[in-house]
Amino acid sequence: MTDVTQILSQVEQGDPSAAEQLLPLVYSELRKLAAAKLAHEKPGQTLQATALVHEAYVKLVNVEHVQQWDSRAHFFAAAAEAMRRILIESVRRKNSVKHGGGHHRVELKDVDLPLITRSDDLIALDQALDELEIQQPETAKLVKLRYFAGFSNAEASEILGISPRHANTLWAFAKAWLHERVFGDNRS
Repeated sequence: MTDVTQILSQVEQGDPSAAEQLLPLVYSELRKLAAAKLAHEKPGQTLQATALVHEAYVKLVNVEHVQQWDSRAHFFAAAAEAMRRILIESVRRKNSVKHGGGHHRVELKDVDLPLITRSDDLIALDQALDELEIQQPETAKLVKLRYFAGFSNAEASEILGISPRHANTLWAFAKAWLHERVFGDNRS
C-alpha cells in the first residue's frame, strides 16, 4: 500500500492530521492537472491553478463529509471530477447576469466575426458529458480523465481497468459524439 493510499485511509477514518500529510504528497500532481485544465481556458481566466488545486483539495478531504478512496487512482479521478465541477461553476457564475453574463468583450478588429467563447463551449461540453454519462458511463469517465485530468490514454485505461486499445475505441467515439453534441446541428 503506497503512502498516499495509507493516508487516504486515515482521512476516511476521520484523522484530521492525515489531510495535512496528504497535501505535500499529491500537490505537484494536482498542480499539473490544474495547469493543464486552465491552459485550455480563455485568456484572462481569473481562476489560477493554485486556487483550483486548493479548492478541489478542500472538497476531496473534507473531514466533515468523509469520502472513501479505493486507491490513489480513485483519488486522482475524483480530483479531476472536482476540478471539472469547479471550472463549470466558475463559467456559470461569470455568465450570470450579476457578473455581466451576456456581455462579451470584443476586440475592434474582430467586430465582423461571430463571437464564440470558450465558456459557452465548456458549458455545452458539460451538458453533453452529463448526457454521455447516462448513456455510456465508462466512456464519460474516460473523457473526464483524458480531458479534465490530462491523463494519457495509457494512464486513463489503467485507472479504468480497461485495455489501451479499448480506451482508444471509446476515446474516438467520445470525441465524435461530443463534437456533434457541442458543435453540431443539435446544439441548443
